[in-house]
Formats: sequence, C-alpha cells, structure tokens
Amino acid sequence: MIYLQSFGLSSRRLSCPNIYPYNVFRGREGMVFFFEPITVLYGNNGSGKSTLLNQIANKLKIKGKEYATPNRFGTEDYCGRFLSECSYGPGVDELGRTIRSMPSGSRYIKSEDILYEIKKIQQRSILEEGLAIDLISDGMSMKEAEDLLDSKDGRKLKENTMFAQEKYSNGETAFQLFEEFIKPDALYLLDEPEVSLSPSNQVLLARKLNDMARLLGCQFIIATHSPFMLGILNARIYDLDSKDFRVSEWTELENVRFFHDFFKEHQREFGEE
Repeated sequence: MIYLQSFGLSSRRLSCPNIYPYNVFRGREGMVFFFEPITVLYGNNGSGKSTLLNQIANKLKIKGKEYATPNRFGTEDYCGRFLSECSYGPGVDELGRTIRSMPSGSRYIKSEDILYEIKKIQQRSILEEGLAIDLISDGMSMKEAEDLLDSKDGRKLKENTMFAQEKYSNGETAFQLFEEFIKPDALYLLDEPEVSLSPSNQVLLARKLNDMARLLGCQFIIATHSPFMLGILNARIYDLDSKDFRVSEWTELENVRFFHDFFKEHQREFGEE
C-alpha cells in the first residue's frame, strides 16, 4: 500500500547558505522523491536523511514529529517557511480514491526513541515518568496516573516492565519495541532502525518489514546506512550523498562498498583465496 506517493522539497534558495533547513538541501531545491511500499534514504552523517524524514512527518502531521524552533538568524521561522514550501502527493486506496489523510497509526520512529524506551525500562525514575506519560496518553489525568503507579497494580506494572528488560539484551528489547510499535495498515518513517541491533537482527527486521509491506498494507520510508538492511530490503534507494539524490542499487553505495572492500582485503584470514 502506498499512502504517500511523493514529497517535493522547497524550491526557494536563500542568499545566506547557513540557514537551517534550507542549507541541508542547498543545490537540490525543488527535488521530488517518489515512494514505493519501501523506500530507503541512504546517506552518511550530515546527508539530510533525518531532516527529510522529520520534514515529511511535520508536513503530514504524523505522531513523533519534531518541530525545530527559529535559529540564530533572527526571529524568522525558517523551518515553518521551508515546510510550507514543501509539497506532497498522497496515494490512492484500493478503490482508486485519493487518500485524504494518513492512517491514524502512522508514526515517525527515531533511533533515539528506541534508545529512550530501553533507558526508560532500565532506570526506575525514567521508567515511572515514561509509564505516567503512557497512561496520560491513554486518557488518564496526571492525578489518576500517579495514583495508579502508587498502587499495588502500579508496582506490579513497574516490576513486570523491569523484569522484561532484565530478561533481554538491549538489541532484543529494541527489536521487541519495533514489533510493538509497527502495526498493519499505516505509514512508518524509520530513522536508523538498526541502532542497537546486531547484524543478524538487522537482517531479521528487514525481512519483517518486507513482509509487512507486502502482506499487511504498511508503507515504510527508512533512513539507514546499514549494509545488512540495504541488502535485504525490497526498496527503492535514494543516495542522499549524491549531488542529484539519484536512485541507486545497494551495491553501488559507498558504505556497502567499504564493507565489501574491507572483507575482500581480509579474505585470506577467513581461509579463502
């Protein structure tokens, strides 16, 4: 399922080259991305992949979006201006009707969100704060959430959550959190989901995302530079390190080539010629 068909960057070019987020996409003004059931935004640090995901999340008003405040160049809200100048094209449903709004379960999931969830489980003070936020999000008042957490049921909830973390490693916990967060029939923006995952679990996650896109009506836009994710995902890959953000094969990407060359250089140590 394709809920988001395209996203176009602002075509405006400011005279000052240092104003965020215009500076991130300088020289690529007006470029348009076209999305498949799975689309990957590949790039090294500073390439703009996280900024692009956040712009999409803000434009679509997806849960998890982060709005940047005006920067040091005066009081002008450049982030708001840039966002207003971006455009997007929605997909169509099974009956060919234009999708008017993104599914309610759609979400922007950042690597720091997953790390925070892990930390929330590991540290009791953060755990209680996080559980309170979850309860309030479910409709409780602050007083009701505090009373519940102080009750016998609340203590049991905290103990069970702590036990779950003690039982699993960070990587296993992160993988479980992805399974909890990602549900059928929604659009998901994933920023470096490989963080905290071993290579084998990165492959497992990529295969799961392939299945959810193919069978469960999910659409994914993923920022990553993991060769293990890139090699498994059935995705259109945009190389944000390139001047024109070209669509590339995963074997052409710099990070993947680095891994290839590294292991080729050391192949004799694996008993191979």
